[in-house]
Amino acid sequence: MPNHVHLLLYFDDNQVNLNTMIANGKRFMAYELIKRLQSNQHLEILAQLAQSCTVKEKAKSQLNKAFEPSFDAKPIYTYAFLQQKLDYIHHNPVSGKWNLCTSYTNYPHSSAAWYMDGKPHEQLMITDYRELGWADTWIT
Repeated sequence: MPNHVHLLLYFDDNQVNLNTMIANGKRFMAYELIKRLQSNQHLEILAQLAQSCTVKEKAKSQLNKAFEPSFDAKPIYTYAFLQQKLDYIHHNPVSGKWNLCTSYTNYPHSSAAWYMDGKPHEQLMITDYRELGWADTWIT
């Protein structure tokens, strides 16, 4: 999506801290994003990201703000809720204001073609945890 991302995350380790995982991911993605913007001389975007920093962030030597500080996490306890979220994520690029492609399976940053057509994703290895039996332990 142009200004946000949807993820379904599965951790088989109950000790994983979601807040730490997301914060670290955002931090490393921001470093890479800024590096690419600098190398491609996207000065206007860099200026916008610099203006997004608060006084407190600037005092901590933060030069750019690439991500919002919060995220919206929804725990998934049922197969039906998982399927609802997966369908929402897959259809988001072609719904409402976005219209980023004509078919939701054609959006290049989506797993929809993998789920619907069995087409491998060019950049990701996708695991379908719905079929591994762990869903049997869900609350229904």
